[in-house]
Amino acid sequence: MDAVYLDNAATSWPKAPGVSQAVAEFLDHVGASPGRSGHRMSIEAGRIIYSAREALAELFGAPDPLRIIFCMNATEALNTVIHGLLKPGDHVVTTSVDHNAMMRPLRTLERAGVQLTVVPCAQDGRLDPRQVETAMRRETALVAMTHASNVVGTLLPIAEIGKIARRRRVPFLVDAAATAGAVPIAMAGDGIDLLAFTGHKALLGPTGTGGLVIGSDFDVHRLRPLKQGGTGSRSEHEEQPDFLPDMLESGTLNSAGIAGLERSVRWILGFGVERIRGTARAHAQALIDGLQAIEGVTVYGTRRAQEQTAVVSFNIERLAPSDVGLRLDREHGILCRVGLHCAPAAHRTIGTFPAGAVRFAPGIFTTEGEIRRAVTAVEDLAIGKR
Repeated sequence: MDAVYLDNAATSWPKAPGVSQAVAEFLDHVGASPGRSGHRMSIEAGRIIYSAREALAELFGAPDPLRIIFCMNATEALNTVIHGLLKPGDHVVTTSVDHNAMMRPLRTLERAGVQLTVVPCAQDGRLDPRQVETAMRRETALVAMTHASNVVGTLLPIAEIGKIARRRRVPFLVDAAATAGAVPIAMAGDGIDLLAFTGHKALLGPTGTGGLVIGSDFDVHRLRPLKQGGTGSRSEHEEQPDFLPDMLESGTLNSAGIAGLERSVRWILGFGVERIRGTARAHAQALIDGLQAIEGVTVYGTRRAQEQTAVVSFNIERLAPSDVGLRLDREHGILCRVGLHCAPAAHRTIGTFPAGAVRFAPGIFTTEGEIRRAVTAVEDLAIGKR
């Protein structure tokens, strides 16, 4: 039985055309460290890394490729900002649908004296921007939130919140792990100062890639580097460089992975984010309509594809999510994610904590036939429980 992969919100598969070839080509024909030597292979490695920065800057509407910092993933990017910017006495505003990549570093700093306000979202994941402004204080040093819930897919109103943050002169950090590559993002237009992204989800690139985009109006010297070390620049000094990207990019980069990411981002730019978004809306609405029509199935979120990503979470009455996921795989070849999805606050918000839910996350390469097959599989399991 051929598998239907519906776990793209965890890691996308298959990748964009040419990604694996780009990784192999780098390992086979380039191989050297960028910025560490003056020979031709090192120079070519540096060219590839800079080309990736340029592609990402174009995708996110960032004016300066050198303000794109490569990290292992969005988690490292979020930690770079949270631990690099905040100090005891500062106040942070976040939301009740945020991922543990945001919540855990914030909770860690809360124990060290940082004040935290978690603005409650509605049960369907929607957020009223006015609540964010109400939560802000004189000592608010950061507004930090996800672009879309990784549990129910609901898109948060980041442009409206960006305007509020700009008016209040508070930096705005957006976790775009769930949206980068799948939803149009414009740093300046959306009022985003700091954008965390990961390469292995909707950017269709390799694992171990991601980064932080720093807006042109944000003073980078407000950030304490998360780590210090070799950069290939200013090697005569034992102090960390004070310029980007070196200031925040210590150690040898995952150059082979970034070569793959460069290829995937170029493919996305050529294909078009709006086209990708249209496909995602069609997939999401088909899943929502199909699953809602099944007796005993509860679908969470807005149930309106235009208000969310392609993520659709649900439960079958009297069946544990873990059992549903196992049976979907073994009996129907449907591969999905179950449980709490590293976002317990979101599950408390939608009322599914502690059991969690079943999450379908189709990707750009998912077919209409695979969507129908997934709905039929859920119907078979639901009928079996009547």
